[in-house]
Amino acid sequence: MKTSPAERFASPLWRDRGLAASALAEMERLVAAASAKTGGTVNFMEVCGTHTMAIAASGMRRLFPKGLRMLSGPGCPVCVTSQGDIDRVLALAEIPGVIITTFGDMMKVKGSKGLDLHSMREKGADIRVVYSPLDAVDLAAAEPSRQVVFIGVGFETTAPVIAGAVARAKKAGLKNFSSTAFFKLVPPALELLLSDPENRIHGFMLPGHVSAIIGLEPYRFVAEKYKVPCVVTGFEPMDILAGINMLLKQVVSGRPSVEDEYFRAVKAKGNPAAQALLAEVFKVSEASWRAIGTVKATGLAFSRAYEAFDAVKRFNIPYSDAPEPKGCLCGQILLGKALPPDCPLFGKRCTPSSAVGPCMVSSEGACAAWFKYGG
Repeated sequence: MKTSPAERFASPLWRDRGLAASALAEMERLVAAASAKTGGTVNFMEVCGTHTMAIAASGMRRLFPKGLRMLSGPGCPVCVTSQGDIDRVLALAEIPGVIITTFGDMMKVKGSKGLDLHSMREKGADIRVVYSPLDAVDLAAAEPSRQVVFIGVGFETTAPVIAGAVARAKKAGLKNFSSTAFFKLVPPALELLLSDPENRIHGFMLPGHVSAIIGLEPYRFVAEKYKVPCVVTGFEPMDILAGINMLLKQVVSGRPSVEDEYFRAVKAKGNPAAQALLAEVFKVSEASWRAIGTVKATGLAFSRAYEAFDAVKRFNIPYSDAPEPKGCLCGQILLGKALPPDCPLFGKRCTPSSAVGPCMVSSEGACAAWFKYGG
């Protein structure tokens, strides 16, 4: 009997204990062989924050062979947003008559003066959590006398949705809607990591959500230029185990490539419609990264046709560099140079209820994952 795609995607095989045990046994053998190639511990980076949380929640980190080290990467949208851009968000919230709309993860990210959107709302700022940027567009239509700003952060996954909201606002002729464009691009982030002479990354578990938009080709340089294996991976336990074993096989063979474990959702060419929408509303630009700084061609800005919807330009909010929170290692964690327990603040001054850095604030943050589930 044939099964529907939905039924196949929900198959219990993705959480089958017998298959998981077999995959872990194979991993033991492969790690031993890969360690001989790397000269020590095999370091793989899960780029996506959802992978970090999935690995932690499933408890599989404690099952991995000792010779395998999984590093969290710069794949948490809130975490990579620079301190200077967080300050710009807070500056927008201070403007009288402005309604700030945002996803919930942004509410407790502190700016350089120790404030966040949650505390500003307590002081009287009009800040509302929405589930979609389209909710913000509807709010602007319903409140024509108020300016509505949506706080746009994220990667290639979030950007098309926000682009669609901006395009809808333009079509509706809304003059009181705008958004920030604090977006980052994943392939340039990998280039930044690999161009660091101190990097010790032997393979990338590539993000499934982003790859569903951009496809496989943008990652090709990682394997061809830097000779580092790549596997686009899904989020179920068996996805992750299979993805790691695919990476290990590439290391052992010495033939790096870009493979697609998450083929049921990710196609080689990605989503052409989403790509076209991104190209219409945005253009590639410099971006400010936490712990890295401002880097050319690593983010998105509004295109000329849509620049009237740029909130920081509309309200003339300049960018200023701001220091990282004192003692916080979030930036080093995003670069794969530290693990959450390495931070002296972790679990002490910095907890989910009283976070110092964004890696503890976000639901996709590495520190939040380690705090909730352990290493």
